[in-house]
Amino acid sequence: MPEQEVVERAKRDRQEGKSPSTQAGEFVREEMHHIREGKHGAANTKQAIAIGLSKARRAGVELPQPSERNTSARTRKQARRDSEKARQGNRRPSRTRSRAVTRALKREPRSAASPVALSRHAKAVARRQGAGARRAAARRGSSGLRRSARKSGA
Repeated sequence: MPEQEVVERAKRDRQEGKSPSTQAGEFVREEMHHIREGKHGAANTKQAIAIGLSKARRAGVELPQPSERNTSARTRKQARRDSEKARQGNRRPSRTRSRAVTRALKREPRSAASPVALSRHAKAVARRQGAGARRAAARRGSSGLRRSARKSGA
């Protein structure tokens, strides 16, 4: 469950007319904080981002569905399920399943949210997007590379 403060920040972003990816960024940010403070871990940065995006979808952020081009059928199905959960309203989660997920995440390393890991991930995503995207990011300034990586949602 995301913290109430994070949900409020995302709602404020929505009221200000900011994009769904900006709203979802609040949930991803929260996830990174959870990992850094040792609440749980993640196998890698991509998983940490995915957990945040899933929470965002379930909280009602209207993120677009992942593209078929570079996303597995399983991930697309999960994204649809998360969006559907938001429309159904909050039903009580399974205690057994929640505990299983929490225990599994606690076994994962905490390095997924380290500055080095985030930087490496951002650069990898930027590389995949190609030279044109990197050039545009460089024109936007120093935070442009990170922003372009975040935009892709990977």
